[in-house]
Amino acid sequence: MNIFVRALAGVVLAGALATQASAQTKWDMPVPYPDGNFHTRNVAQFAADIDKATGGSLKIAVHSAGSLIKHPEIKRAVRQGTAPIGEILASLASNEAPVYGLDSVPFLATGYDAAKKLYDAQKPVLEKQLESEGLMLLYSVPWPPQGLYAKRELTKIEDLKGTKFRTYNAMIGRIASLAGAIPTQIEVPDLPTAFATGRVDVMITSASTGVDTKAQDYLTHYIDAQAWLPRNIVFVNKAAFDKLSAAEKKAVTDAAKVAEERGWKASIEEMTIKTNALKAAGIKVMPPSAELKAGLAKIGATITSEWEKSAGADGAAMLAAFRK
Repeated sequence: MNIFVRALAGVVLAGALATQASAQTKWDMPVPYPDGNFHTRNVAQFAADIDKATGGSLKIAVHSAGSLIKHPEIKRAVRQGTAPIGEILASLASNEAPVYGLDSVPFLATGYDAAKKLYDAQKPVLEKQLESEGLMLLYSVPWPPQGLYAKRELTKIEDLKGTKFRTYNAMIGRIASLAGAIPTQIEVPDLPTAFATGRVDVMITSASTGVDTKAQDYLTHYIDAQAWLPRNIVFVNKAAFDKLSAAEKKAVTDAAKVAEERGWKASIEEMTIKTNALKAAGIKVMPPSAELKAGLAKIGATITSEWEKSAGADGAAMLAAFRK
């Protein structure tokens, strides 16, 4: 009898473990930036919050630095269901739909308050666009304001003429073209080698990226132009989301709301910390000269007008809402 009871208990335990295993959902989440980057740290906390809220029934494995899927392929992978969830720089998809590029229109929103107002104006259209692709927006967090990095001081827009200008989306490619520079697509992990080998001379990006890639090893100047605050978006395959239980769905959306609030605060802290870190590392940090600022503003006005025309009624509505 004891042998029978023990055997029965073993069967029950095995069944319980099998049921527990079958009830657990694991999502692989590709993200483009390294573990130490504030966006990736925020994603890691987002995943941990979901794990805790669901009692482990939904686990998200974060694959940083493009280790699972490279940045340009993440959105397509999530859309196709290869990965159920992911993070990208929104403007990387601006060639697919204009709404993805609004946050990177230069000199349109140049501070955190303006960037938040722009996001509020953009969000309904962004959600609609993602929905049309079988995707769902979870949250969006800005990078610190963008500045110009170079191997020498830049005092006027003409200084950019003929330089190889690092791009990572269509908008920055347009800035480069209007400045008379040569657009050159380079992803973040390749920046040190690209600058060291002369594949690129100038870039416009945040203080965070400069610190992450040890810009002091290959550049000398950072012009704090406060050009714009590009945002990352975290999104999920809608079909994968719909398969979750009601409690799991709530855990995801609740964690996303918290991650968005946490991420905006972290971005502001990041701006201060990383700008100071650039100075400490020996980078010459300076504001743009009046002449350079005027030249960049002229480029910004041209690009804003071009973007509005390309974006049609939705674009006009978003800009009108932002400018109220």
